[in-house]
Amino acid sequence: MNHLPQAWGRPRDDVYGPYDSSYLQTTTPNSHTQQPIVTGTSVLAVKFKDGVVIAADNLASYGSLARFTSIHRLRPFNSTTVLGIGGDISDMQYLDRLLLSLDVSENYSSPGHTLNAQNLHTYLSKVMYKRRSDINPLWNAILVAGLDGEGKPFLSSVDLLGTTFSSPTLATGFGAHLAQPLLRKVVEDEADVVNVSREQAVEAVKECMRVLFYRDARSLDQYSIAVVTKEGGVELKEDEKLEDQSWAFAEQIRGYGTQVN
Repeated sequence: MNHLPQAWGRPRDDVYGPYDSSYLQTTTPNSHTQQPIVTGTSVLAVKFKDGVVIAADNLASYGSLARFTSIHRLRPFNSTTVLGIGGDISDMQYLDRLLLSLDVSENYSSPGHTLNAQNLHTYLSKVMYKRRSDINPLWNAILVAGLDGEGKPFLSSVDLLGTTFSSPTLATGFGAHLAQPLLRKVVEDEADVVNVSREQAVEAVKECMRVLFYRDARSLDQYSIAVVTKEGGVELKEDEKLEDQSWAFAEQIRGYGTQVN
């Protein structure tokens, strides 16, 4: 008698003959993600004269529940590029595996040659567009920050449709509405990049992370921040904490709770 678990509950072959599995459906319909489930919110980035600063908080929300508070959404890729990924966390993990495979194959097949930020952005735009064309998109918005082939600051984005966009300041999620106006006060266009120092760029990004924590219900006061320069490569700091928080402005907000006038 077959005592293996896969035979439990099935008729005995020695009594009833071999089981005819042709009646069982061996394949199931293809199923695609219809909406993101566990998500990360805004990613911010700004160019300065020597490189790029990029930041994202460490929260992954399950719907409106702040479920996971230690999810790092900045991904270094070699010494010249950092990815900031917003949107679905499981799709972000798929991209992790995809980029790891790409990194390994590039290191073995092209010794002495590395992909720069511009190369990686082109690759990701093709991946996102292909998945969109298969009607099975990766539910992410990605910022690619780093250095191009000439060692100049590079910053560009790609979304779940494969749409690309470049600018000296970029933000995804709620940050596109709240942080972009603040970043553009520092860097309005490409001509202003050469006048912005590293310290100014880092301070602007930190201020935007503070504003997002105040205003975005899907954000957190712990975040990761990376600076990419030609001299220092990728300098990534994770689990940073917002400083000098102040909620005094809440006393002047009207329309919520008991403050209706």
